[in-house]
Amino acid sequence: MKQTITAIALLLMLPAAMYAQELFVFTEPASNMPAKSIGVRLNNWFMQPSGSSNFSYQFVPEVMWGVNKRLMLHIEGFLGDGSGSFKPEGVGLYAKYRFYSNDQVYHHFRMATFVRGTTNNSPVNQEELQTFGMNTGLQGGIIGTQLMHKTALSSMVYYEQAFDNLQRHEFPAKFSDKAINYTLSGGQLLLPKKYTGFKQTNLNFMVECLGQSLLENGKSFLDIAPAIQFIFNSQARLDIGYRREVYSTMQRYAPNGFTVRLEYLFFNAL
Repeated sequence: MKQTITAIALLLMLPAAMYAQELFVFTEPASNMPAKSIGVRLNNWFMQPSGSSNFSYQFVPEVMWGVNKRLMLHIEGFLGDGSGSFKPEGVGLYAKYRFYSNDQVYHHFRMATFVRGTTNNSPVNQEELQTFGMNTGLQGGIIGTQLMHKTALSSMVYYEQAFDNLQRHEFPAKFSDKAINYTLSGGQLLLPKKYTGFKQTNLNFMVECLGQSLLENGKSFLDIAPAIQFIFNSQARLDIGYRREVYSTMQRYAPNGFTVRLEYLFFNAL
Protein backbone atom coordinates (compact mmCIF):
# COMPACT_ATOMS: atom_id res chain seq x y z
CA MET A 1 0.00 0.00 0.00
CA LYS A 2 2.78 2.47 0.91
CA GLN A 3 4.56 1.67 -2.36
CA THR A 4 1.37 2.31 -4.35
CA ILE A 5 0.76 5.69 -2.71
CA THR A 6 4.39 6.70 -3.22
CA ALA A 7 4.23 5.76 -6.91
CA ILE A 8 1.05 7.80 -7.39
CA ALA A 9 2.61 10.83 -5.68
CA LEU A 10 5.74 10.63 -7.86
CA LEU A 11 3.64 10.31 -11.01
CA LEU A 12 1.69 13.44 -10.12
CA MET A 13 4.89 15.42 -9.60
CA LEU A 14 6.29 14.99 -13.13
CA PRO A 15 7.24 18.40 -14.58
CA ALA A 16 5.90 19.87 -17.84
CA ALA A 17 6.16 22.93 -20.04
CA MET A 18 3.06 25.15 -20.03
CA TYR A 19 0.21 26.49 -17.95
CA ALA A 20 -2.48 24.20 -16.55
CA GLN A 21 -5.81 24.83 -14.88
CA GLU A 22 -5.86 23.95 -11.21
CA LEU A 23 -9.48 22.84 -11.34
CA PHE A 24 -10.12 19.50 -9.66
CA VAL A 25 -13.18 17.27 -9.65
CA PHE A 26 -13.36 15.88 -6.12
CA THR A 27 -11.62 18.72 -4.24
CA GLU A 28 -11.27 22.50 -4.39
CA PRO A 29 -7.91 24.20 -5.12
CA ALA A 30 -6.55 27.17 -3.17
CA SER A 31 -7.29 29.50 -6.10
CA ASN A 32 -10.67 31.17 -6.52
CA MET A 33 -12.97 31.85 -9.43
CA PRO A 34 -12.64 35.32 -11.04
CA ALA A 35 -13.79 38.27 -8.92
CA LYS A 36 -17.34 39.59 -9.48
CA SER A 37 -18.31 36.44 -11.40
CA ILE A 38 -21.18 34.02 -10.84
CA GLY A 39 -20.88 30.29 -11.47
CA VAL A 40 -23.48 27.54 -11.78
CA ARG A 41 -22.34 23.98 -11.05
CA LEU A 42 -24.43 20.80 -11.50
CA ASN A 43 -22.95 17.77 -9.73
CA ASN A 44 -24.33 14.34 -10.59
CA TRP A 45 -23.17 11.44 -8.40
CA PHE A 46 -23.89 7.83 -9.38
CA MET A 47 -22.74 5.79 -6.40
CA GLN A 48 -22.95 2.05 -5.86
CA PRO A 49 -24.15 1.00 -2.38
CA SER A 50 -22.09 -1.73 -0.72
CA GLY A 51 -23.37 -5.20 -1.59
CA SER A 52 -25.63 -3.93 -4.39
CA SER A 53 -25.41 -4.06 -8.18
CA ASN A 54 -27.56 -0.92 -8.51
CA PHE A 55 -26.56 2.72 -8.30
CA SER A 56 -27.99 5.47 -6.13
CA TYR A 57 -28.21 9.00 -7.52
CA GLN A 58 -27.45 12.29 -5.82
CA PHE A 59 -27.83 15.68 -7.48
CA VAL A 60 -25.99 18.66 -5.99
CA PRO A 61 -26.63 22.04 -7.68
CA GLU A 62 -24.40 24.93 -6.62
CA VAL A 63 -24.39 28.67 -7.17
CA MET A 64 -20.94 30.21 -6.72
CA TRP A 65 -19.96 33.84 -6.22
CA GLY A 66 -16.50 35.30 -6.64
CA VAL A 67 -16.83 38.15 -4.15
CA ASN A 68 -13.29 39.40 -4.82
CA LYS A 69 -9.91 37.88 -5.71
CA ARG A 70 -9.58 36.39 -2.21
CA LEU A 71 -13.13 35.38 -1.16
CA MET A 72 -15.45 32.85 -2.80
CA LEU A 73 -18.91 31.71 -1.61
CA HIS A 74 -21.08 28.71 -2.57
CA ILE A 75 -24.72 27.85 -1.88
CA GLU A 76 -25.35 24.12 -2.28
CA GLY A 77 -28.45 21.95 -2.47
CA PHE A 78 -28.58 18.18 -1.88
CA LEU A 79 -31.16 15.94 -3.56
CA GLY A 80 -31.04 12.15 -3.71
CA ASP A 81 -32.81 8.81 -3.74
CA GLY A 82 -30.98 7.17 -0.81
CA SER A 83 -34.23 6.78 1.14
CA GLY A 84 -36.04 5.09 -1.75
CA SER A 85 -37.47 8.12 -3.56
CA PHE A 86 -35.77 11.14 -5.11
CA LYS A 87 -36.27 14.17 -2.86
CA PRO A 88 -34.53 17.21 -1.33
CA GLU A 89 -32.21 16.20 1.49
CA GLY A 90 -30.44 19.37 2.64
CA VAL A 91 -28.54 22.56 1.93
CA GLY A 92 -25.03 23.83 2.50
CA LEU A 93 -22.95 27.01 2.63
CA TYR A 94 -19.26 27.09 1.68
CA ALA A 95 -16.72 29.89 1.98
CA LYS A 96 -13.07 29.91 0.89
CA TYR A 97 -10.54 32.66 1.59
CA ARG A 98 -7.16 32.76 -0.19
CA PHE A 99 -4.69 34.27 2.27
CA TYR A 100 -1.35 33.64 0.53
CA SER A 101 -0.08 33.92 -3.04
CA ASN A 102 3.40 33.60 -4.49
CA ASP A 103 2.86 34.24 -8.19
CA GLN A 104 5.72 34.04 -10.69
CA VAL A 105 6.07 33.53 -14.43
CA TYR A 106 4.93 30.01 -15.41
CA HIS A 107 4.18 28.89 -11.86
CA HIS A 108 2.64 29.95 -8.55
CA PHE A 109 1.88 28.67 -5.05
CA ARG A 110 -1.29 29.61 -3.17
CA MET A 111 -2.89 28.79 0.17
CA ALA A 112 -6.47 29.16 1.36
CA THR A 113 -8.68 28.32 4.29
CA PHE A 114 -12.29 27.21 4.05
CA VAL A 115 -15.40 26.39 6.08
CA ARG A 116 -18.60 24.55 5.17
CA GLY A 117 -21.84 24.12 7.10
CA THR A 118 -24.61 21.77 5.94
CA THR A 119 -27.94 20.31 6.94
CA ASN A 120 -29.39 16.93 5.96
CA ASN A 121 -32.67 15.15 6.67
CA SER A 122 -31.64 11.58 5.74
CA PRO A 123 -31.14 8.67 8.17
CA VAL A 124 -27.53 8.25 9.29
CA ASN A 125 -26.53 4.78 8.06
CA GLN A 126 -22.74 4.88 7.69
CA GLU A 127 -19.66 5.50 9.82
CA GLU A 128 -18.00 7.64 7.16
CA LEU A 129 -18.58 11.35 7.79
CA GLN A 130 -19.77 13.15 4.69
CA THR A 131 -21.10 16.59 5.48
CA PHE A 132 -21.16 17.30 1.75
CA GLY A 133 -24.42 15.48 1.13
CA MET A 134 -25.00 12.88 3.90
CA ASN A 135 -24.53 14.44 7.35
CA THR A 136 -25.55 17.62 9.09
CA GLY A 137 -22.32 19.19 10.27
CA LEU A 138 -19.35 21.47 9.87
CA GLN A 139 -15.96 21.21 8.23
CA GLY A 140 -13.02 23.54 8.05
CA GLY A 141 -9.41 23.35 6.97
CA ILE A 142 -6.56 24.54 4.81
CA ILE A 143 -5.57 24.06 1.14
CA GLY A 144 -2.22 24.44 -0.60
CA THR A 145 -1.94 24.44 -4.42
CA GLN A 146 1.18 24.53 -6.59
CA LEU A 147 0.96 25.26 -10.31
CA MET A 148 4.01 24.28 -12.39
CA HIS A 149 3.48 24.91 -16.12
CA LYS A 150 1.25 22.03 -17.27
CA THR A 151 1.09 20.37 -13.87
CA ALA A 152 -1.02 21.32 -10.85
CA LEU A 153 -0.64 19.77 -7.39
CA SER A 154 -2.96 20.40 -4.48
CA SER A 155 -3.36 19.07 -0.94
CA MET A 156 -6.01 19.66 1.67
CA VAL A 157 -6.39 18.84 5.37
CA TYR A 158 -9.61 19.55 7.22
CA TYR A 159 -11.57 18.76 10.37
CA GLU A 160 -15.12 17.48 10.15
CA GLN A 161 -17.82 17.42 12.85
CA ALA A 162 -21.21 15.72 12.39
CA PHE A 163 -24.41 16.40 14.33
CA ASP A 164 -27.87 14.85 14.43
CA ASN A 165 -29.64 15.01 11.06
CA LEU A 166 -32.97 16.76 10.75
CA GLN A 167 -36.38 15.11 11.11
CA ARG A 168 -35.22 13.27 14.25
CA HIS A 169 -32.53 11.24 12.51
CA GLU A 170 -30.08 11.10 15.40
CA PHE A 171 -26.38 10.47 14.91
CA PRO A 172 -25.69 6.95 16.30
CA ALA A 173 -23.85 7.01 19.63
CA LYS A 174 -21.69 4.05 18.52
CA PHE A 175 -20.23 6.08 15.60
CA SER A 176 -17.46 8.65 15.78
CA ASP A 177 -18.79 12.13 14.99
CA LYS A 178 -15.36 13.72 14.46
CA ALA A 179 -12.83 13.10 11.68
CA ILE A 180 -9.71 14.40 9.98
CA ASN A 181 -9.75 14.36 6.17
CA TYR A 182 -6.73 14.59 3.89
CA THR A 183 -6.37 14.77 0.11
CA LEU A 184 -3.66 14.83 -2.55
CA SER A 185 -4.62 15.90 -6.07
CA GLY A 186 -2.61 16.18 -9.27
CA GLY A 187 -3.69 17.41 -12.69
CA GLN A 188 -1.97 17.48 -16.08
CA LEU A 189 -2.91 19.63 -19.07
CA LEU A 190 -2.93 17.33 -22.12
CA LEU A 191 -4.40 19.61 -24.79
CA PRO A 192 -3.81 22.01 -26.41
CA LYS A 193 -0.13 21.41 -26.98
CA LYS A 194 0.30 25.09 -27.80
CA TYR A 195 -1.95 28.00 -26.83
CA THR A 196 -3.24 30.23 -29.61
CA GLY A 197 -6.24 31.73 -27.79
CA PHE A 198 -8.64 31.46 -24.86
CA LYS A 199 -11.32 29.83 -27.02
CA GLN A 200 -9.35 26.61 -27.42
CA THR A 201 -10.80 23.52 -25.77
CA ASN A 202 -8.60 22.26 -22.94
CA LEU A 203 -8.31 18.64 -21.87
CA ASN A 204 -6.99 17.86 -18.38
CA PHE A 205 -6.30 14.49 -16.75
CA MET A 206 -6.11 14.19 -12.98
CA VAL A 207 -5.79 11.70 -10.17
CA GLU A 208 -6.93 12.43 -6.62
CA CYS A 209 -6.39 10.50 -3.38
CA LEU A 210 -8.96 11.11 -0.64
CA GLY A 211 -8.76 9.77 2.91
CA GLN A 212 -10.49 10.05 6.26
CA SER A 213 -9.60 9.02 9.81
CA LEU A 214 -12.24 8.94 12.54
CA LEU A 215 -10.90 10.52 15.72
CA GLU A 216 -12.77 8.46 18.33
CA ASN A 217 -12.11 4.92 17.09
CA GLY A 218 -9.23 5.22 14.63
CA LYS A 219 -11.10 3.76 11.65
CA SER A 220 -10.09 5.07 8.23
CA PHE A 221 -10.40 4.77 4.48
CA LEU A 222 -8.48 5.78 1.36
CA ASP A 223 -9.97 6.30 -2.10
CA ILE A 224 -8.42 6.98 -5.50
CA ALA A 225 -10.28 9.02 -8.10
CA PRO A 226 -9.08 9.50 -11.71
CA ALA A 227 -10.93 11.98 -13.92
CA ILE A 228 -10.88 13.81 -17.22
CA GLN A 229 -11.92 17.42 -17.63
CA PHE A 230 -12.90 19.51 -20.66
CA ILE A 231 -12.87 23.32 -20.57
CA PHE A 232 -14.65 25.14 -23.37
CA ASN A 233 -14.03 28.80 -24.25
CA SER A 234 -12.41 29.28 -20.78
CA GLN A 235 -15.96 29.49 -19.44
CA ALA A 236 -17.74 26.11 -19.55
CA ARG A 237 -16.53 22.90 -17.95
CA LEU A 238 -17.35 19.19 -18.12
CA ASP A 239 -15.87 16.74 -15.57
CA ILE A 240 -16.14 12.95 -15.68
CA GLY A 241 -14.61 11.03 -12.80
CA TYR A 242 -14.61 7.68 -11.04
CA ARG A 243 -14.02 7.20 -7.31
CA ARG A 244 -12.82 3.80 -6.04
CA GLU A 245 -12.14 2.58 -2.54
CA VAL A 246 -8.53 1.39 -2.02
CA TYR A 247 -9.04 0.24 1.55
CA SER A 248 -11.45 0.87 4.43
CA THR A 249 -11.93 -0.23 8.03
CA MET A 250 -15.26 1.56 8.45
CA GLN A 251 -18.85 1.07 7.32
CA ARG A 252 -19.59 3.10 4.18
CA TYR A 253 -22.90 3.37 2.34
CA ALA A 254 -21.66 3.81 -1.25
CA PRO A 255 -17.88 4.12 -1.57
CA ASN A 256 -17.56 3.54 -5.34
CA GLY A 257 -19.11 5.36 -8.27
CA PHE A 258 -19.06 7.97 -11.01
CA THR A 259 -19.50 11.70 -11.08
CA VAL A 260 -20.47 13.94 -14.00
CA ARG A 261 -20.24 17.69 -13.43
CA LEU A 262 -21.32 20.61 -15.59
CA GLU A 263 -20.20 24.14 -14.77
CA TYR A 264 -20.59 27.55 -16.38
CA LEU A 265 -19.12 30.92 -15.38
CA PHE A 266 -20.70 34.32 -15.97
CA PHE A 267 -17.82 36.81 -15.93
CA ASN A 268 -18.33 40.30 -14.47
CA ALA A 269 -21.91 39.43 -13.54
CA LEU A 270 -21.79 41.69 -10.48
